[in-house]
Formats: sequence, C-alpha cells, structure tokens
Amino acid sequence: MADVDLLVIGGGINGCGVARDAVGRGYSVLLAEKADLASGTSSASTKLIHGGLRYLEHYEFRLVREALQEREVLWRMAPHIIWPLRFVLPHHEGLRPSWLLRLGLFLYDNLGGRKLLPATRTLDLRSHAAGKPLKGNYRKAFEYSDCWVQDSRLVALNARDAADRGATVLTRTAVTSAVREGKEWAVTLTDVDSGATRLVRARMVINAAGPWVDQVLTNAVGNNDARNVRLVQGSHIVVPRLYEHDRCYIFQNADNRIIFAIPYEDDFTLIGTTDRDYKDDPAKVKITESETKYLIDAANEYFSRQLTTDDVVWTYSGVRPLFDDGASKAQEATRDYVLKRDGAPGTAPMINVFGGKITTYRRLAESVLELVEAELGAKGGSWSGTLPLPGGDFPETGFATLVENTIRAFPHIQKATIHRICRNQGTRVRDILGSARSDADLGRTFGAGLTEAEVRYFCDREWVRSAEDLLWRRTKLGLRVTAEAARELDEFIRNYVSDQELDRKRA
Repeated sequence: MADVDLLVIGGGINGCGVARDAVGRGYSVLLAEKADLASGTSSASTKLIHGGLRYLEHYEFRLVREALQEREVLWRMAPHIIWPLRFVLPHHEGLRPSWLLRLGLFLYDNLGGRKLLPATRTLDLRSHAAGKPLKGNYRKAFEYSDCWVQDSRLVALNARDAADRGATVLTRTAVTSAVREGKEWAVTLTDVDSGATRLVRARMVINAAGPWVDQVLTNAVGNNDARNVRLVQGSHIVVPRLYEHDRCYIFQNADNRIIFAIPYEDDFTLIGTTDRDYKDDPAKVKITESETKYLIDAANEYFSRQLTTDDVVWTYSGVRPLFDDGASKAQEATRDYVLKRDGAPGTAPMINVFGGKITTYRRLAESVLELVEAELGAKGGSWSGTLPLPGGDFPETGFATLVENTIRAFPHIQKATIHRICRNQGTRVRDILGSARSDADLGRTFGAGLTEAEVRYFCDREWVRSAEDLLWRRTKLGLRVTAEAARELDEFIRNYVSDQELDRKRA
C-alpha cells in the first residue's frame, strides 16, 4: 500500500504550490527538495506579480489574461509579501509608437478583471516626479499597475501552509531513484548531508524540479531521451538607490527587449533582466560580464545618472526552464506552462511540469490537480485562492495598520525591526516577538536587526539550515550584514539545528 498519494519533486514555487493545493483537497503529500526551498529559479525572478506586458507582442493572450487575473488574488492571499506598484513606461522615439503602447496598455487594463489596482494614465515627464531621474529627451510616459512579490518568501509560505495542513516537506533530500511497480512508484530518497536513504511508495509523482526536470527523468526515472526544456538565463544587478519616488520603470531597448528598474529593499534599485540560452549545470549559473554591461548600458540609455560596474553591490542569476517550443530567440520562447503525463495507461502516473511563471503558479497547481483527480479520483474542490497564506490574514490594504498595531503592542522593540518582520511574516510577527519587552529579550543579534528569536523561528518553522538560506532566501539581509556576522550566524544555525535534531532523537 502506498505511503502517500503524491510525491512532489522540487521545492520551488510550482512544487510548493502543488503540495499546498493537493494537501488542502485531502490528498496525502510528500515534497522532496534536494537543496533549500526556492534555491533555484524561484529566488532569481524579477520579483514581480505581473501580466507580462511584452507577452502581448507574442500573442500569448491566454497567459497574459490568466496572469492579470492572478495579481489581485495573490495580493489578497499574502498582502505582507505582495503589494501594488506603479510602472512608468517612457515613450522612446524610434521604438514602439505611442499608439501601440496605448493599445497594449488598454488590453492590459481590461483583460484581467482589475478591481483594486488603478488604471493606466499618461504622464508629462517634464513636470512629473517620474521624469526627474531621466534624461531630458524623455517627455511622455505611460503609468500602469502591477505588483511586487518577495519571491522566495512566497515559496516558503506555500511550503509552510502545506506542512500546516499535513504535508511532509523534506529539504536537502534528493530523489535518486523512481521505479514503477505496477500502479505505484517506489521512490528512493537520499539525505544530501548524511547519505542516508529511505524508500517511499507513492500513487503518483509530480516532477516539478524546474531546470532539473529533465535530469530527474534521465537520472532517477531512466528516461535517457528526455529533452523537454530550454534553459534560459536571466540575470539582475542591484545598485544604490537611483531615485527617491516609489515607482518602477520599464525601459524599451533597441533589441526589442525590455528591462525593469525597481525600488529594492528601501536603499537599492534592482535592474533586470537578461535573456540568453544556457547550456551548463543550472546550479552553476552566474552573471556574465556581457550581461552586466547590457544592463548598465540599458539603464544609462534612460537615467541621467550614469552607472558603472563600480556601482553594482550585488548580482544574481537564475535559469528559467522554459518548455522548448522551437522559438528562434530566447526572449521569444513561451513563458506559458506545459504539463505532460508520463506512463502507459494502467501504470503509475507521473506529471512533468515544464515552464511557468511565478505569477501563475497557483493556476498551474490547479491544472496539475485536475490531472491528479483524473488519475486518483476527486477529493476536495478548488480552494487555494480563497484562503490566505501564513501571516496574510489581514486586508490587502491594511499593512500599515498591522505595523502600527504591532508597534503599539511592543513599544520597546525597534520600529524598523517590527516593520521588517511584518513584511516577512505578516500577522505571525507575534510568533517571533512573543512576550518580549525589549530588544534584549529577543536574544543575540547578528546585525541589521536580526535577532536570535527570529533565527530560531526560521529554523523551526521554515527549514533554514544555513546562513545563506536565511540571508538570501528567507530575507535579503545579506545586503546588510557583514561577512563576519554571516559566519557567526551560520555557526549558530548549524549548532542550533544539530542540537534540535539530537533532542528529537532522544525524545
């Protein structure tokens, strides 16, 4: 008899979204991730919940409509990590004409059932604050709405919710073998740190391994001719804040691509992304000199303040596992998701997930669950868009009220610390602050307002096992803490996790 109904491979946004949806419908679920949650593509996005304005040029109307519909659904589910932004699109003489931009934005405003997000308007950059950081030759712009997301936190919160509902979530656990035995899968799980193995039987496998989806098929399942994904590298740079207002920019380039310039972590500006085919191991991806130059040159085309490589304080790169549809250029490959069933009728089914966008992860999960129901029988119905993610149980427009109420309840804790934790944890901020009467009650500090109480929470509740997990995926405090503090934090986390595991074994 199977141990679980579903074994999900991959702890990115798609895998965690599927696990959450499935367990919420009543299926038993185990999720295995060979590294940390969101350690691949899902922490390397441009951090946007958006319809994808440029996808209209490639006639991907279904994808854009679905993504636009999801913006306010996701904002409602997690208003602490998702919030609206206004995007400024300057008109560039010689590129896309004004009438085409207006048409695209009219469709953008009306395709997706927008209710709370404000509509598009035209700006006079000669008098509007959005024109101040730009060169003087840009006189007109269009301003429209999309949303921002803390991408890796979205993954962690989906995993946390799945676990709260009964799913088993195992990080640093690789699927090293998956063999069909009649109508079940015999799956070997290997602990990456210890090498220990265990056998799990599942009625169905969901392969949501992202850039490694074909590797799972080749190495674990033995399908040696798996060639389904086109790996496309996207890189970003982070520089000191370039302007004071809170809007984002979307810039057209002469190569028909676009880049974004986005306010980031209060003191920085995020610039990206690139699109280039990638042939190496996805775990080794890093920005190239030519990508850095491309992003700097693109920004310098518009901003009056000219950037150099010396301004770059951080970079990150990811590999998008796009379904290989034969497009000639990386930027033209479809961003839509494709689901494929593997296995002959009457044998244990596997669903392989190719492509997708972070914006449509929940809809992708619902599509996967339709296939699961067809194979295993229906249980509960669609629900994932109706209930908040952990910490998101407050009105989407009420974040300031949440912060104010928490500050009043904890008057002796630094306001900046409270604001940051509210942004990460929403209403679960009190699970960290507890009964603290002062900053000292939160224990040892590691810089940038990070305290022992918060670190313990991340280890106990969000599968953190290293400083890198915490500083670059559960938060972005890696931009602020010193190298020495990071080393001390890593030692603390490893000792704490080891002690907790010993306590569990003794119990």
